Amino acid sequence: MAFDAFTTATAGLRLTQSQIGVVSQNIANVGTVGYVRRSLSPITTGPGNSGVASGTITRAIDAAALKQLRSETSGAAYTSTMSGIRTQLDALYGRPGDPSALDGMFNSFTLSLQSLAANPTSTAARSTVISAASGLASTIGTAANGVQALRSGLEAQLATDTKDASNLLAQLAKLNVRLGTTPESDAARPELEDQRDQALNSLSALMDINAVTQNDGSVSVLTGSGVTLVDHENAATLSFSGRGTLAAGALYSNDPSESGVGTIVATTPGGGKIDLIDSGAIRSGSIAAAVELRDTVLPQAQRQLDDLAAGLARSMSDRVATGSKPADGTAGALDIDLTGLSSGNAITLTVQDGGTQRNIILMPFSGTPPASVPAAGTEDSEATVIPFRLPGSGAGAPATMAAAIGQALSGGGYAVSAAPGGASGAVRIVASGSASLIAASASVTQVSSAADINSGKTQIPLFVDGKAGTLFTGSFEGGSQLTGFAQRISINPAVAGNAAALVGITGTGTSTGDATRPQALYDAVTTTRRTFSSASGIGGIDAPTTSSVATFVQDVIAMQGSAAAAAQDLDEGQSIALSTAQGRFASTSGVSIDQEMSNLIALQQAYTANARVLTAARDMLDTLMRI
Repeated sequence: MAFDAFTTATAGLRLTQSQIGVVSQNIANVGTVGYVRRSLSPITTGPGNSGVASGTITRAIDAAALKQLRSETSGAAYTSTMSGIRTQLDALYGRPGDPSALDGMFNSFTLSLQSLAANPTSTAARSTVISAASGLASTIGTAANGVQALRSGLEAQLATDTKDASNLLAQLAKLNVRLGTTPESDAARPELEDQRDQALNSLSALMDINAVTQNDGSVSVLTGSGVTLVDHENAATLSFSGRGTLAAGALYSNDPSESGVGTIVATTPGGGKIDLIDSGAIRSGSIAAAVELRDTVLPQAQRQLDDLAAGLARSMSDRVATGSKPADGTAGALDIDLTGLSSGNAITLTVQDGGTQRNIILMPFSGTPPASVPAAGTEDSEATVIPFRLPGSGAGAPATMAAAIGQALSGGGYAVSAAPGGASGAVRIVASGSASLIAASASVTQVSSAADINSGKTQIPLFVDGKAGTLFTGSFEGGSQLTGFAQRISINPAVAGNAAALVGITGTGTSTGDATRPQALYDAVTTTRRTFSSASGIGGIDAPTTSSVATFVQDVIAMQGSAAAAAQDLDEGQSIALSTAQGRFASTSGVSIDQEMSNLIALQQAYTANARVLTAARDMLDTLMRI
């Protein structure tokens, strides 16, 4: 009997000592990231379960809580990235109301025009207009450059995140091999499982993943959309084809030869390749946020600034032409004055045929035919775009112009001819059959070049394209003139060197004290309604918007401010969700000092009890030996 007590007490001491070691390890790692609390449960041995031995060290894991933690980690990384970039984007426009902000600079410009209209003979007022115009152009350019700097930063971030994700996948594959060869009873196994789970948590911050644990302890990793990234010892390799510094025209395309930005390609062990961006395989995490910002959010912000710059330039140099019903009552017809039509002066026809309302955009060109005129580069990304060549310089006989437009619309149920009794460049468009013509509009450039500052009209090319001083017309010859125009807009050197051109219209008999031109310029930006593209997102999804330039400025600032605030609110909400998930996981898997110290005291008492039993058994044996 004494020998049984001796054996049991000795086994108890060994078990208690092992348990104390586990508890001590828990206490030592209370602040270690990724450490999961361990426990050691005894197992019974011997005849009639009379003995005790150390069991397997197990981790306290709640699989559901761990899955939720990874999901919330992906979401938090996504919202954090979105909120950070959205906030920086909003800051590019300045604080609304500040004199140096975008709206403040625009208000200073319109106020200077108003002041000049009130006092056209003032040299100081003319200089103020020049200064305000230059400052406004510079502010737009600075904001647009900031947008591209953010895109370039995201391109670099994607390269880093892709490399980190690829390294984590390789690490998981190696851990799968080690776990597959490490017995359940091995004390090193929990450490390997901790490393595996920590790698999965880190990966979930980069992309949304689904981890499936196999019977041998290895884990299969798939994207949220189902693309397999890790299977046992096999891991996909991720690569990113970065483009470095991005320009306004650098956009994503699923054709690598045409894409201006990098993409993420997963190469499987068998050599197969999957474009994770083109396939939409990554839906959350910092990578998904960076892709969305780089390819959608920031290009839209660039387009808003390009549209603003174009609207500002063309409000000074163009005339808005609108179709009207003919005076002679011709049914189904609209007359529109296109006198002075230049390359890029798109004519938008709103038509209805087959019960569907749509836009047809006629895009004139005078030199080299454009390689293509994508609808996304016009005011309506859903429109049908028809390029046509202008006769001569674009101001040829109306019959020739009408023939060109008519040829572009041939077979479409529309006929085009010179408008009877109209201006020299007026045309009449007539719908026939089931076709119905609802509206027609165009922004027609009224000056021949950037040097044409005394055209005899109220328009003047105050803003031009680039330092060379090229007239902005919206041309697609040699590429889209609109793309990146916000970076290139500047004040016309010809006007800056001759501020007197802001008042008085040569050839009309007006004096330099006449306020007609400055008043017309003021009205052009504050009250004249122009059409801005659907790609700007101001008018809603795939819908062009019509407003004055002044209203468009306010809409852009309001939209970006609202989007930044919404992103911050979403991030705060997601942070709470992540904190809740972390708390739920920690309640099961985290180390509590109080609980571990309580366990340690209990184990110390058990150790003492076993020691006393061992002492009693020894004393009994000593007594028996002395008998």
